[in-house]
Amino acid sequence: MLFIVYILYSPIKDKYYIGFSSNLAERIIRHNQKSKGFTGNVNDWKIVFTQEFATKTEALAREKQIKSWKSKEKIINLLDE
Repeated sequence: MLFIVYILYSPIKDKYYIGFSSNLAERIIRHNQKSKGFTGNVNDWKIVFTQEFATKTEALAREKQIKSWKSKEKIINLLDE
């Protein structure tokens, strides 16, 4: 099983969301269902970055690394690589 770190972008919010999942297709559907939480109040989230990992531990570490940046500029630089 692969684990995928992903970054979503919402044009309406002009925000990025970082997460990881073993089933990205299902996870994106849930993000766009207008529910509670950071992604819940809009339904225009698009995948702008993915990175695959063999283990959950590796994926979680990468997700935490990207989230720790707390910088839109650093995320944009990652997307431009």
